[in-house]
Amino acid sequence: MKGKASLIEGPVGRRLLFLTVPMVAGIFAITTFNLVDTFYVAQLGTDELAAMGFIFPVVMFVQSIALGLGIGTASVLSRAIGEGDHRRVRRLTTDSLILAVLIVVVFVAVGLLTIDRLFTLLGATPEILPLIREYMTIWYVGMIFVTVPMVGNNAIRATGDTKYPSLIMMISAGINVVLDPLLIFGLARFPRLGIAGAALATVIARACSLVLSLAILHFREKMLDFSLPRLRETWDSWKRILYVGIPAAATNILTPLSWGVVISMVARFGKNAVAAVSAGTRVQMFAMIVLVALGTALVPFIGQNWAARKFQRVYLAQKYTNRFAFSWGLLCVAVLLLTAGPIACLFSQDPEVIDNIISYLWIVPLGLGLQGIARLASASFNAINRPFTAAALSLIRMFVLYIPLAFIGGRLFGLKGLFAGICLANILAGIIALLWLAHERKRQE
Repeated sequence: MKGKASLIEGPVGRRLLFLTVPMVAGIFAITTFNLVDTFYVAQLGTDELAAMGFIFPVVMFVQSIALGLGIGTASVLSRAIGEGDHRRVRRLTTDSLILAVLIVVVFVAVGLLTIDRLFTLLGATPEILPLIREYMTIWYVGMIFVTVPMVGNNAIRATGDTKYPSLIMMISAGINVVLDPLLIFGLARFPRLGIAGAALATVIARACSLVLSLAILHFREKMLDFSLPRLRETWDSWKRILYVGIPAAATNILTPLSWGVVISMVARFGKNAVAAVSAGTRVQMFAMIVLVALGTALVPFIGQNWAARKFQRVYLAQKYTNRFAFSWGLLCVAVLLLTAGPIACLFSQDPEVIDNIISYLWIVPLGLGLQGIARLASASFNAINRPFTAAALSLIRMFVLYIPLAFIGGRLFGLKGLFAGICLANILAGIIALLWLAHERKRQE
């Protein structure tokens, strides 16, 4: 197979740069699609934009399961590659994909049966609920195309190849952007499906990414094993993947779960506030692209070097990435302070919605750099088979800091106070992450 330990030699900074740049392109494409998707839906009206605000945390929740499995797969695969166990790499890759399919089947059944109940609990009003139902019914049915490619792409990244996963993401996003206006507005003789068209465009685009990721794993990387496995061997693969994957999934689930709680808090200020936060969240995701890409690149780099006992390379990578995350956060804050007004006007013509978007973009991103450091710390711990430490960091951020501070800020100072609480939570989480990394390094030494 081609998946050799390619990350244990060479300059650390250059290796990380070559891993991260393709991922920036891929994540940029996906984030751009999310932004464009939200923009098109916003043209349908405030109710549709508010519906996307409720849909976002639920979709993120489901995708977090797949992302957790992908992180578990990347962690165990990168360490197996670092150890030179090529047969184990093929078995782990194949078993991870089988596991993803089995989990998807369960979630599709549960999701379709709980749409109305779940979104009513989140605070969706009767006029918005039918729009949510239109979107989520299609999305749940196509969930296998959304989740399985995320696991496959992480398997490819574990080899140190981020170019092909990024290319797959870019192709998928491109298809999605082209299909969005056709299916949402009924252009070029396509049916006008409204918000349901946005869901269908996503499912079709992700189906293409599934085909591409499986083709690369089989034909290029030779990482799929079609021999009949022993049940004990498959179970052993699943245990290894889930040991990292379950805490990683739980960690990722905390973000949409906590965001769902925050959305319910925002809903008290009216649907215009929910619409504004929906738009602001997409813009913030755009600003986080580079840090998300860097965190994704860290897992194979640290995993391979840790397994090869190249510990100083691991510590140097953490030092470089933390410094970069903080600097990037400052740059994004400066840009958003200057451009928040024009960005807000792209999403809505409603003065109240515009004002709320500007407030979000002026307050919440102030903690972006330290939020990125917390994300990078979690990636580092997952890569070295310390998933429970990564989960603990996220638990502290979400349930000790994020939700309580957002609640207190909202109660005392209204919507802007809620935004300030989110910002403060991210700042404190980043400081805690830095202290924990320093403690862990001292313990290892």
